[in-house]
Amino acid sequence: MIVDGVFSGGGIKGFAYVGAIQALEERGIQFRRVAGTSAGAILATFVAAGFNATEMETIFDELNIKGLLDPPKRVFRLPFLKWINLYKNLGLYRGKLLEKFFYEILAEKGVCTFGDLPPGALRLVASDLTNGRIIVLPDDLAKYGVNSETFPVARALRMSCGIPFFFEPIYLRNGKREAVIVDGGVLSNFPLWIFDNGHRERPILGLKLSSAKEEIEPHKIDNAIDLFEALFSTMKDAHDNRYISRKHERDIIFIPVEHFSAIQFDIDEETKQKLMSIGREKTKQFLRKWSPVW
Repeated sequence: MIVDGVFSGGGIKGFAYVGAIQALEERGIQFRRVAGTSAGAILATFVAAGFNATEMETIFDELNIKGLLDPPKRVFRLPFLKWINLYKNLGLYRGKLLEKFFYEILAEKGVCTFGDLPPGALRLVASDLTNGRIIVLPDDLAKYGVNSETFPVARALRMSCGIPFFFEPIYLRNGKREAVIVDGGVLSNFPLWIFDNGHRERPILGLKLSSAKEEIEPHKIDNAIDLFEALFSTMKDAHDNRYISRKHERDIIFIPVEHFSAIQFDIDEETKQKLMSIGREKTKQFLRKWSPVW
């Protein structure tokens, strides 16, 4: 079966997607077009580039995530001065090594720019904080005077994964004005709307790194930290939750990984395997009952 796929963000929890892809491949389900945000953008890009589940598992198994965290050029060594780095650079890490990693992996499949992919095969979501809008890459690059055909996929992927305050933002310049671009999850963490525009060419399958909405416990807010977490979570998901209806939920694989950290960059092998196992089993359960409609 040929489907269009949409992957939500979720940081390190995205390891669960590898197990989900394994289960989908076993059922003969293939993707024609894919879209994603942040961690979901990584999986969507790898799928579009032609990596299978076995290849993805090898890539992530060998990956030293902490080795991709490159500090700013000027680093203040005293712990309390690290916030000066954040203030001046808008992020604790540059993200250059992360983008280089994406470039080298995609080059193995001959994918460097969006022109190396079939038209419409891949769409990634990022957030333009300067203009307060969602960006769909490569579609919206023309608004910034950029040729989408020659734009590096690795750069677009780095934009979609640019967790605010953690990684330095990417800048897109249009004339004299410079736009600050960060993680797509800030404005749309699960962009199911990209392909569901009233006319489906084929079934749409969503993969979301969370339980279904009615199964998620309410936020417990007892202090300022709880308040910030609830605020960011609500901001991140509100746009997509308003869009997703019961009709859409029948085409979404919910992968319950809320109790895992999205930024545990020192993740161990046992946790990786747990995440992949959850993704694999939840996908198998979903496929036993799924009756796609389009």
